[in-house]
Amino acid sequence: MSDVIEVLRLRPPAEPVESRLKARLKRAGETWHSFARNRLALAGLVIIGLLVVLALFAGVLAPYSPYSGDLQTSRLLPPGMAHWMGTDDQGRDILSRIIYGSRVTLSVVVLVAVIAAPLGLLVGTVAGYAGGIVDGALMRITDIFLAFPKLVLALALTAALGPGIENAIIAIALTSWPPYARIARAETLTVRRSDYIAAVELMGASRWRIVTRHIMPMCISSVIVRVTLDMSGIILTAAGLGFLGLGAQPPIPEWGAMIAGGRRFILDQWWVAAMPGFAILVVSLGFNLVGDGLRDALDPKGSPR
Repeated sequence: MSDVIEVLRLRPPAEPVESRLKARLKRAGETWHSFARNRLALAGLVIIGLLVVLALFAGVLAPYSPYSGDLQTSRLLPPGMAHWMGTDDQGRDILSRIIYGSRVTLSVVVLVAVIAAPLGLLVGTVAGYAGGIVDGALMRITDIFLAFPKLVLALALTAALGPGIENAIIAIALTSWPPYARIARAETLTVRRSDYIAAVELMGASRWRIVTRHIMPMCISSVIVRVTLDMSGIILTAAGLGFLGLGAQPPIPEWGAMIAGGRRFILDQWWVAAMPGFAILVVSLGFNLVGDGLRDALDPKGSPR
């Protein structure tokens, strides 16, 4: 009881809401200035911004329909003024299909991140704070998922669930959470014995409140960096499933499926497969550059200067 009284006596007075808001805005501004000094990170941010614009305004920006083409006059045309990226074997404009395919790519990335990151964060913080049997059980489950290559496990789950973009998103999300759990657990182990957490425990906070209100926020920055760096892997996994016919189904213009449809013409009509492959390369590079920039901005101690 005396320990609780001592903690309450030494506890600083509660800061007004405006002061906390100003502090958060100041930290956000410092993070942005650190991020903005990285030219490559800004280039990656521009690429991601263009992806978002293409996805939101695909109906306006696409010059042709992505679902239909003219087989008699427009089949397998090379890049030119009429079709900047050429046409495929169905006479469809490849540029229009890539623009509409950005919607599929962006939706996969966002939904997988929304599902996998909170799940991994919850598992990791609970395991790190609880310790003992709970920690051992959750980490062994995590190790089982990490023991399989992500693409192989995603293929197995998608084959079991059935082909389709929804099932592909679920499969990718179920294979993407273990690294986030590992990071969150490591962060939790470094803070669970700190004086800050001990003071909260002495004040009578429940374990659930300690995990969700005091430990999880301290792990979010590391998880955000890892999520951003994993975006390219998510895109490649989704493209791999689409290439094998387990992702988005025709006639949905998905980049991996477009590469699969153009592999028969790779020697003569190279643009059919090369253009969606180039789109995957550019977008993956953009997410990697942003992830590197966020890592340097959110963890200045670990970044070289």
